[in-house]
Amino acid sequence: MSETSARLLALLSLLQARRDWPGQLLAERLEVSPRTVRRDVDRLRDLGYPVRATKGPDGGYRLDAGADLPPLLFDDDQAIAVAVALQTATTTVTGIEEGALRALATVRQVMPARLRQRVDALQVTTVDRYASRRTTVDSEQLIAIGTAVRANEVLRFDYASPGAGTEEWVPPRKVEPHHLVTWGGRWYLVGWDLDRNDWRTFRVDRMTPKTPTGPRFAPRELPAPDVATYISSKFRGQDRNPCRGEAILQAKASDIAQWAGHGAVVEELTPTSCRLALSGWSWTGLAATFGMFDCDLEFVGPQELKDAATQLAARYREAAS
Repeated sequence: MSETSARLLALLSLLQARRDWPGQLLAERLEVSPRTVRRDVDRLRDLGYPVRATKGPDGGYRLDAGADLPPLLFDDDQAIAVAVALQTATTTVTGIEEGALRALATVRQVMPARLRQRVDALQVTTVDRYASRRTTVDSEQLIAIGTAVRANEVLRFDYASPGAGTEEWVPPRKVEPHHLVTWGGRWYLVGWDLDRNDWRTFRVDRMTPKTPTGPRFAPRELPAPDVATYISSKFRGQDRNPCRGEAILQAKASDIAQWAGHGAVVEELTPTSCRLALSGWSWTGLAATFGMFDCDLEFVGPQELKDAATQLAARYREAAS
């Protein structure tokens, strides 16, 4: 029985690896007869896997989509990729938070201990949902950095300076890692730079972690209420829009944050109100953007924003009449 079960898992893994498999090739890979392959395919069908026989000179099998999602079989790299994707799924898609968390819990529960420890080490804060740029980072780098964050261990790494070539590296950095963050489609590490005695942010795609990590440390307090606020204020100067203003909105900060967009900073004032800072290409356009949130609001400033709102209100009033 155990031999049959192991062979079924091997067959399922092969069927998931490519679209079509000739029956004879499956038999050779599994080191069994074509008749045994047919019986194993029938067993998979009984378990709910939609395996379809394909016609042709060779004849073979294909794993099709079914009415229900059957159990899936992942190798180590696929399992880690799924866990990372579930943690960052809400970066660009709203409304799936609960489903992603439940799926992550399901995947984690059946993981081998060696993989579960690596995934647990990767804790990510998603700051910006509206990313206009993407960079690729190595999953092993994320795991190494996440492990140091979770263990409160000093992280040593080479860091490529902006605009530098692959051979141009600054001296190794020593940092107390605080948190991994996504912002604008890029991964960043927030940490206390031991050499510069100050908080710094580092792009993960420019980092090359070194092993072993350094000694453990007592976590410091960020110079902000939370890591999202710190990152938002840190990158505020990168906004190239010429006009920036603030308003107080009579709405929950969590509701506004879902739709505020790239570069916005949302500060909770009370459970039902918040301060919103936005930028735009013109003062009139910025005033119109504040109005799209469909709630009572009060413009804080600057005066150019208030004047634009007055002009826009008159224009709308005339258009409506």
